[in-house]
Amino acid sequence: MIGIIGAMQEEVDLLLAALQDFVEVERSGMRYYTGSLHGKNVTVGKCGVGKVNAAVYTQVMIDRFSVNKVLFTGVAGALDPELEIGDIVISTSCQQHDMDVTPLGYPKGVIPYQEVSDWPADPELVRIASEAGETAAPGRCRKGKVLSGDQFIADREVVKQLRETFGGACTEMEGAAVAQTCAMNQVPYVVIRSMSDKANGSASVNFAEFTVEASNRSYAIVHEMLKRI
Repeated sequence: MIGIIGAMQEEVDLLLAALQDFVEVERSGMRYYTGSLHGKNVTVGKCGVGKVNAAVYTQVMIDRFSVNKVLFTGVAGALDPELEIGDIVISTSCQQHDMDVTPLGYPKGVIPYQEVSDWPADPELVRIASEAGETAAPGRCRKGKVLSGDQFIADREVVKQLRETFGGACTEMEGAAVAQTCAMNQVPYVVIRSMSDKANGSASVNFAEFTVEASNRSYAIVHEMLKRI
């Protein structure tokens, strides 16, 4: 069973439109849809905003639906100045940028008493996502580190600091929670994010229009991935 988590309703709607013979289940106040997509058994749904929602949603997917792979899609803000609006970042790893125990001597982003705070994505899923991305969005995909925090980052100085401190390619609000939950359960994962803005804060697209474009692109990449998994 493959778990597919979308951050936007538009993404989930596209997946549900293609989902065959699905059953809707509610757990922990969240909705899950399990069925067949492009010949693969999948559980699909939207986790909601923030790390807690993402962690709970992912854990229920693993416990209730026995998913053995997790694909997470959505939008993110660029940290890498070379990324353009609409480009895709495929996670090499994920880390929480707002974990801060520096007064106790820990580097920023490090979770105390844990061996790992930067969770690697599954290399095979990264490879498959990269191949699917080149088919669905030629020349628009790159691999990089995804940073997560319960903050909407709009300050260009903060963008610069995150890039310099963590070497992140982009920042969003859920991926590291999905990554940590998957790692704790030994479930492979990959995060796929569309850039909604550039690292310099500039934007030349309407966000509502971009959401539709990003959702279509994410769906196309997931579609291509399912052919290869």
